[in-house]
Amino acid sequence: MARIVFMNGTLVSENDAKVSVFDHGLLYGDGVFEGLRSYGGQVFRLDSHIDRLWESAKAICLEIPMSKKEVSSAVNATLEANQLVDGYVRLVVTRGAGSLGLDPNRTSHPQVIVIADTITLYPREFYDKGLSIITASTQRTHSAALSPRIKSLNYLNNIMAKLEGLRAGCVEALMLNHKGEVAECTGDNIFVVRSGTLVTPPSDAGILEGITRGAVIELAEAAKIDCQEKTLVRHDLYTADECFLTGTAAEVIPVVEIDSRSIGNGVPGPITKRLTADFHLMVRRVS
Repeated sequence: MARIVFMNGTLVSENDAKVSVFDHGLLYGDGVFEGLRSYGGQVFRLDSHIDRLWESAKAICLEIPMSKKEVSSAVNATLEANQLVDGYVRLVVTRGAGSLGLDPNRTSHPQVIVIADTITLYPREFYDKGLSIITASTQRTHSAALSPRIKSLNYLNNIMAKLEGLRAGCVEALMLNHKGEVAECTGDNIFVVRSGTLVTPPSDAGILEGITRGAVIELAEAAKIDCQEKTLVRHDLYTADECFLTGTAAEVIPVVEIDSRSIGNGVPGPITKRLTADFHLMVRRVS
């Protein structure tokens, strides 16, 4: 059955959802997006995602031709049209069609697109037994070149790192910043547990401030688990007691091996399990 897609105010069949070949989102990756999850018919932290979309758009001088309320309604309408209670939403805003050339002033009609579907980012066994990842040689884009807080359509940097991981037999890869510090993985934020303290890289390490990352930090505080945002290097990961990743699509997933080094006992640890369980309760309880 064809999925229903929201395109600029209208719900259409995926077969009729089209953008111009001259759209700068296609030609140059000029646009922004958000990935959202729906649990039990409620989109998790919808307002936070919408606010971040607007921040990304403002940072690249892209005017979204709808209000926040209208976009939020479009997200819910698209889920309902596809009869999805538990689903994944990709919300995209492109610069719009224009002439060949980089000038964004020569574009018009930004495209607002909402796609709703199901998603399984990793096999179930990885959530139970944990991931093995590698460190990619591809660095996280320097924040002076493009702010990591902009969730743009140009993900080639992350894709190149992802390819390194896949070719090494791993489904995810760690990315370092230009100083050799731990930033994040290709699609997820990273946490480690060291001597009972939860640690994750700070914003200035070159990370996207993930919505799920923020939720896990809240859960750690509620559980009286000391949580710190501090600079990490690979040594800190190799010698950690536990490690896990967070992301909208991934949710919370343990990491048990990095660069052929076992993390802790080589199995998901107790704090990882506690926060995973707490997160699953949270998403069913609040939106």
